[in-house]
Amino acid sequence: MSEPQLVVMAAGIGSRYGGLKQIDPVGPAGEIVLDYAIYDAIRAGFEKVVFIIRKDIEDVFREKVGRTIEKQIDVAYAFQELDKLPAGFSVPPAREKPWGTGHAILCAKEAVSAPCAVINADDFYGPDSFRTMGEYLRGAEDKEGLYDFSMVGFVLDNTLTDHGHVARGICTADEAGYLQHIVERTKIQRFGPAVRFSEDDETWTDIDAGSIVSMNFWGLTPSIFVELEARFPAFLQANTENLKAEFFIPTVINDLVQEGRARVKILPTTDSWFGVTYQQDKPRLKQEISNKVAAGLYPEKLW
Repeated sequence: MSEPQLVVMAAGIGSRYGGLKQIDPVGPAGEIVLDYAIYDAIRAGFEKVVFIIRKDIEDVFREKVGRTIEKQIDVAYAFQELDKLPAGFSVPPAREKPWGTGHAILCAKEAVSAPCAVINADDFYGPDSFRTMGEYLRGAEDKEGLYDFSMVGFVLDNTLTDHGHVARGICTADEAGYLQHIVERTKIQRFGPAVRFSEDDETWTDIDAGSIVSMNFWGLTPSIFVELEARFPAFLQANTENLKAEFFIPTVINDLVQEGRARVKILPTTDSWFGVTYQQDKPRLKQEISNKVAAGLYPEKLW
């Protein structure tokens, strides 16, 4: 039984936030959000971290993040670039948007050798999330024709910002706690006491604030790379004219569930999720971390 690995999607610039939010300090000793994720992962027994970044941020990322983390855990780097495409495909001339989370994970194929957790670099998930995921991944095994995947499930109402819209994977589960369906909603927002989503920026539809959502905290076996590699060309072929289409990992996983080829255990967590989607989110995140340090959940200085 191998120890789990951690894959961190850190290639995004964070245009709505206004900067390279992955390296923006939020902790009392200058820690960034990612420091807390790595700290929690190490405590949960993860043995390796793979950072998915872009070549143009490699130097600053290694300087601000890599050098510190490399002293704590085995580190590898993978690179997500627009032109990292299968043979026979090229980047449409006007395409600027990244290809999405599914493509990001595919770019880490050569660096991952065990069941892994996949997270966003700019989200605070909490120690219970990593502990629960680590325990599950140690026993994860594809068998009887089914991929053994998992995800940490959060309550939608606990993942929203007061400063704009967010994207969330809305989930439904069966009685045994396995994922039945997931749909990516790219624009969810509070409207007073109501929570609504929109697909066209004009029509808004109410959504249950108690819905289970994916925050891109997935537990995957290496089989996912086979599926991503097989499905990405079909996505590219179907979206030659759509310059904003993204190859979402929740969509791929949902397709596998619907095809009866994967089961996804939803792992409930007692932790609250905090993020920095917008600059205005930062004060709340810093206060929450300060509260956790004061409560003894984290040391004042992580490293």
